[in-house]
Amino acid sequence: MANDSTEKKPSVNADEGSVFSTVRNLWPYMWPEGRPDLRMQVVLALGALVLSKVATTLIPFAYKGIIDSLDGTDADSQLILGLAIPVVLVIAYVLGNVLDAAFQQLRDVLFAGVGQHAVRKLALETFHHVHRLSLRFHLARRTGGLSRVIERGTKGIETVVRFAMLNIVPTILEFIVVAIIFVWLFGVSYVGVLVVMIWAYLYFTIKASNWRIAIRRDMNESDTDANGKAIDSLLNYETVKYFANEKMEAERYDRSMASYEKSAIRIWTSLGWLNFGQAVIFYGGFLAISIMAILGVLDGRLTLGDFVLLNTFLMQVYRPLNFIGFVYRELRQGLTDIEEMFKLLDKDPEIQDKPDAKPLVVTGPVIRFEDVTFHYDSDRPILKGVSFEVPAGKTVAIVGPTGAGKSTISRLLYRFYDVTGGRITIDGQDLRDVTQESLRSTIGMVPQDTVLFNDTIGYNIEYGRPGASIDEVRQAAQMAQVGSFIEALPKGYETPVGERGLKLSGGEKQRVAIARTILKAPSILILDEATSALDTKTERDIQAALDVVSRNRTTVVIAHRLSTVINADEILVLREGLVAERGSHGQLLAQNGLYAVMWSRLRVATEDEEDLALAQEDPDGFVRRGARAAE
Repeated sequence: MANDSTEKKPSVNADEGSVFSTVRNLWPYMWPEGRPDLRMQVVLALGALVLSKVATTLIPFAYKGIIDSLDGTDADSQLILGLAIPVVLVIAYVLGNVLDAAFQQLRDVLFAGVGQHAVRKLALETFHHVHRLSLRFHLARRTGGLSRVIERGTKGIETVVRFAMLNIVPTILEFIVVAIIFVWLFGVSYVGVLVVMIWAYLYFTIKASNWRIAIRRDMNESDTDANGKAIDSLLNYETVKYFANEKMEAERYDRSMASYEKSAIRIWTSLGWLNFGQAVIFYGGFLAISIMAILGVLDGRLTLGDFVLLNTFLMQVYRPLNFIGFVYRELRQGLTDIEEMFKLLDKDPEIQDKPDAKPLVVTGPVIRFEDVTFHYDSDRPILKGVSFEVPAGKTVAIVGPTGAGKSTISRLLYRFYDVTGGRITIDGQDLRDVTQESLRSTIGMVPQDTVLFNDTIGYNIEYGRPGASIDEVRQAAQMAQVGSFIEALPKGYETPVGERGLKLSGGEKQRVAIARTILKAPSILILDEATSALDTKTERDIQAALDVVSRNRTTVVIAHRLSTVINADEILVLREGLVAERGSHGQLLAQNGLYAVMWSRLRVATEDEEDLALAQEDPDGFVRRGARAAE
């Protein structure tokens, strides 16, 4: 049996040296397969980016021409022609800046669709994957923390995709172009200073950003923990109120937020030092090149326009250089944000369809457990060789003490887990050989703890068969003995049920669950302690509805209250993972074994409950009967 916790190298990692390999793994989101329109938008966005860089490169030459035409050394500078030249150059300078801005905005507009598609694709992929992960994973997860991981990841993917596609490579190309221009116009010495300055800037940026990754992870963990505590507390609002523990919950939340606050302060402090260090390195290089240019102007090798050209190029280098530092920081931060999501995506589902799995073909259906063994942990076996058969259209009930393995049987039937030994078949087909979708579409479940979606009653019933007509929904509700109750509500089937269905009573929720299962019309029905949490009267009403549902269906009843299984065709008594007794209700009583003891306890408990109810309804009559019984 596979395990969700299997360690393997993550496909997305924010650690040092993994940025480019990670970006390579993200390429499918940047260049989406099957979307030629989005790929064309990528091409056009890159084209707009190139044109923007061309305009950026030409702008300093227009600025140099303006300065040279106005420095007073040209005799024509007082003539009309001399006036026209700087005006034309100013127009060219302004036009270049306008085109630069236009092409940059066009790039962002064109790439918006690609970035948002990547967010949507990753979010959907994660949503699908989380639903494919095993029950074991979901029993251990924290809903609030998981939602925060997904939220940060979907935002981080757009940052990574946008910056990786539109900034890193073009900025490197811009550095190369500027270096060529420096060699051509000013000589190798200027390029040497430029290269040293750029190398020192990037080296410092990378090292400092890598150092900040650990702080970012701490902040994300604190954020996830705080959000998990908040969601958990809100989901258990009533329990918090029962024990008056609002203060304790607030203190737990504040401890997580205090850790987040500490990490956030460290993030901003480290960012301040990073920005300051980058400024020192850049302006150190700027100072060296400016002094060299001043000496060149003084000895006549350079013009005043050349000095301005150098400084303009340096400032234009600073913008992408500062931006590539920003891009690298954002990439590392984005990768830190999404690495937890990709760790989630890297988890293999514990239960997977075989490559040659076929849809389940139902003819009976007949369920058969053949020497089934199972454990959640290897040192704690749950089922130890359980064998039984549920004939087509018959009802088999499974009873036993708590921890005997009753609910495990329903989880194995749904294939939430695979057996560790033996096999389970439906009409002779091993559950491991058929598709999970076809298996689960064949089975209907009425659980003990019915949780409804925070939507309308009608939606929750229709969930059994999405797309069913309102007449079919009403018919299912009538069969579940909840139709009259729903229609008496002011909003009828449009009545919202609240979070987890908390606006309905336990019995009302169970009836809605039964209606949902009736609408699904499954071939196999599992009733997993469906009435154990209800009072006696409600249990009898619900049981009547369940009898209607299970008629002519292959049914497995997992029961806590034995009164719900007396009409079963066969009853299995589980004890410590083994079938201790089997037979009909009468046969098991005649054996005078474990079942008979459990039945005797149930009768005493039921009589006490009925006496209590009678005492509340007719206290005087109850006292008179008690006195006669004592005589």
